[in-house]
Amino acid sequence: MQDARFERVLLRRPDLRTPFPRRFAARLRGQSVVRVDRRGKYLLVELSSGDTLVMHLGMSGAFHVEAGPAAGRAAADRHDHVVFEMSPSATITFNDPRRFGFMDLVARKALAGHAALSKLGPEPLSPEFGGAALARACTGKKTSLKVALLDQRVVAGIGNIYASEALHRAGLSPRRRASTIATRAGAPLASAVRLAGAITAVLIDAIDRGGSYATARGPRFRVYEREGERCLTKRCRGTIKRITQMGRSTFFCPVCQK
Repeated sequence: MQDARFERVLLRRPDLRTPFPRRFAARLRGQSVVRVDRRGKYLLVELSSGDTLVMHLGMSGAFHVEAGPAAGRAAADRHDHVVFEMSPSATITFNDPRRFGFMDLVARKALAGHAALSKLGPEPLSPEFGGAALARACTGKKTSLKVALLDQRVVAGIGNIYASEALHRAGLSPRRRASTIATRAGAPLASAVRLAGAITAVLIDAIDRGGSYATARGPRFRVYEREGERCLTKRCRGTIKRITQMGRSTFFCPVCQK
């Protein structure tokens, strides 16, 4: 996508999770892509105009890339909400059945203070993340450890699947209080170091596999969607359970996760 230019932008509805910015299509038209980056779950596309296109897939969003312009093609899927015609000769379509996705245009100088980005925690694959950072963020938290991991202020970009998987690798119960991985002063306990390492390992594995949803029912997942099956931890005789936390399904082993 880098160095490509927005030739035409088609909006097939006025909003996704929130309304599109004023003159969204017009402000994109003719702009070139300078750089593509990511912050947490947000995709950041730096433009030649000085604006940044900020996008989030939501729960069901996906981009489909095809060669050639959109004109003359068969009728679009009713969930194809945004179409970017790019030069040279490519079309990127954003499809989002649930419409939880998000798009905004933000001036580069205002990006750090943007509401969606300003409170994000450290990137889990960055040098800034580790047991110490995780312990500091969880110090004094009365919420459960699983819910804390889904808080983007604690660590950016951890979703429901990865939180369950990381907690299982670390041998920590999702119902455990978040503050128990740190001392009262905020120093990391061994559990914090173990959990930070598990988060990093789970994400690296997911990247190597090409993402989580493509293999959500495959054998590489240790707990996710494996309710009623044997725990894969060596020498553990536990059975995977599913509970609901903050409206989300959590999968864990009640025997080896303490």
